[in-house]
Amino acid sequence: MSAIQYEKNADNIVILTLDSPNQSANTMNADFRVALEDIVSKLQADAEISGIILRSAKKTFFAGGDLDELIQAEPDHATTFFNMIEEMKAKLRYIETRGIPVVAALNGTALGGGWELALGCHHRIALNDAKAKFGLPEVTLGLLPGGGGVVRMVRLLGLQNAFPFLMEGKQFGVDKAKSLGLIHDTAENEQELLDKAIAWVKANPISQQPFDVKDYKIPGGDPKTPAVAQMLAIAPAMLRDKTKGCYPAPEAIMAAAVEGAQVDVDTALTIESRYFTYLATGQISKNMIGTFWHGLNAIKSGASRPKNITKWKATKVAVLGAGMMGAGIAYVTASKGIQVVLKDVTLENAEKGKAYSQKLLDKKVSQGRLTAEKREQILALITATASAEDLKGCDLIIEAVFENPELKAKVTQEAESYLVNDGIMASNTSTLPITELAKASKDDSHFIGLHFFSPVDKMQLVEIIKGKNTSAETLAKAYDYVQQIGKTPIVVNDSRGFFTSRVFGTFVQEGLRLLAEGVHPAKIEMAALKAGMPVGPLAIQDEVSLSLSEHVANETRKALQAEGKELPRSGADDVIETMIHQFQRKGKAAGAGFYDYPENGKKHLWEGLSHWKKDTEMSEQEMIDRFLFVQSLDTLRCLEEGVLESVVDANVGSIFGIGFAPWTGGALQFLNQYGLEKALIRANTLEVKYGARFKAPQLLIDQARTGEKIA
Repeated sequence: MSAIQYEKNADNIVILTLDSPNQSANTMNADFRVALEDIVSKLQADAEISGIILRSAKKTFFAGGDLDELIQAEPDHATTFFNMIEEMKAKLRYIETRGIPVVAALNGTALGGGWELALGCHHRIALNDAKAKFGLPEVTLGLLPGGGGVVRMVRLLGLQNAFPFLMEGKQFGVDKAKSLGLIHDTAENEQELLDKAIAWVKANPISQQPFDVKDYKIPGGDPKTPAVAQMLAIAPAMLRDKTKGCYPAPEAIMAAAVEGAQVDVDTALTIESRYFTYLATGQISKNMIGTFWHGLNAIKSGASRPKNITKWKATKVAVLGAGMMGAGIAYVTASKGIQVVLKDVTLENAEKGKAYSQKLLDKKVSQGRLTAEKREQILALITATASAEDLKGCDLIIEAVFENPELKAKVTQEAESYLVNDGIMASNTSTLPITELAKASKDDSHFIGLHFFSPVDKMQLVEIIKGKNTSAETLAKAYDYVQQIGKTPIVVNDSRGFFTSRVFGTFVQEGLRLLAEGVHPAKIEMAALKAGMPVGPLAIQDEVSLSLSEHVANETRKALQAEGKELPRSGADDVIETMIHQFQRKGKAAGAGFYDYPENGKKHLWEGLSHWKKDTEMSEQEMIDRFLFVQSLDTLRCLEEGVLESVVDANVGSIFGIGFAPWTGGALQFLNQYGLEKALIRANTLEVKYGARFKAPQLLIDQARTGEKIA
């Protein structure tokens, strides 16, 4: 079956129905390209055609490029790849420039290549569907819109207005598309959609794109226009400040847009194809597609969920502790229509926790993103209480109290008697071993860790931690709940710090070690940003609070001593101790840490950090390598030790949980893309210079020997 069905009606209007075989969505794959060639041959052979309508037989209009194909594009294939893209675009350009009306009948979402197909039409009509999304999100996968999206968006919107949609991948709905003039009309059902498309074709027998009309001017002006030239003089510097040079896609998009705006449409399309080929055959797009597309889709489909266990839905969830974490968990749970009991030691505390949801919902209402009625419905689902009796009938209870084993044991024992049969008890701990916490439970097979990240409403990841005796049924229920509230679950086995807290700690400590070694603090922070981390280690340590880090280190030391083990002190420990006890600087919440926080000004590094100044010279690349390798090697140790069970969970968890450089595709993909032999040599060098934390795990040695990737 062809991916494009050809039908000509009595009015000589050709209706092209997109229906990719063996796929639930239409994509620009080999089937599509073959079908397009066949369709264009038919169109060229028929001089009687009065118009063309593009529609879809799928639930959505068109999903975009075939990422399974794109991830295989190698530098050696660049010429072949470029020619393939150019040939496909030439066929679409033939349809666009034939002189007869071309209409896109959009029955749903059109993203990436799908939106590019729509932009290649003269008139766009969409179903009036609030769920439909349009846009060009390619940049989020390290690519650019290579099917004409850069060229057409710039010509329709102007450079400045097109940039956010191209360089940030901003998606938009029907109303926004109409206000931008990108959607011309709407319909209430598919029949009306087709009827309106046919009517427009009949009413406009001669048609072309506005930008193909002689003397067409790009809105706002071309790059030579003074106002645009002024904007473009600073835009590259602003972009580099944002990307820190880690992401070639936004820079390629800006270049393709600006260069393309100075030439004719066909030359602009070729410029776009060249930049697209450069990105698609490069390594960074492969890293990002592998994790942000294939990895996330594997998790969504339940890759780490126990098989053959019936899907489960939580109906009543209790959250113990109404502090920042507990309040956040209550909010995201109620937002998905689940009844929540938010319990604290006093009703006043519980009400304060509920007020957090009120604040977030009020903001959404004021922004027009939520109705007042919906806000009241969500708030009505949260019961603030100090009474354990209100926990009756819960099928999931999550304790989110202070990181103290005795306190956690006490609230667990008090609460779990109210659980329904087969209900589960979870701990939102970031470091305490789940197997130990589960000892307080009357049935440790129903006990699990659910590690949320702060702020809960914004952070996408939840780390699910299996205790030694956690049952498969409990794990499946926890996985289902995390997906029910719209979060991304990864699954890890129990150990101190689990995966995310443990590896995150190595990044922060490396920054503190560099400070102790005498490296200028500003250079440390900048090297971390240039590595691709979202925030520098000193800034993040301030956010976490130095006091908390000291507390966790002391508790870990005690626990290890009880097991007959030692946690050696490092320069990082000395820095924290000095900051707290000598300088009384405990972090952002205390108003003073590695940074000063002036009341009406921007935070800045504290001058007193010169205490560690030794004028140590170290290259920026050396620091970048230290940051990335210390985390990647420890992630590999987590896999080797069985803390992590899958490479997908490692890569997704490292980016969404600890902010590991997204351009790499994750902590383990960083080693793969670096080249395992080269990574082994670099790890050995770093170990000799800086110590055992850079020692290559046996798994790296083995994989480097075989030449196989870590998978």
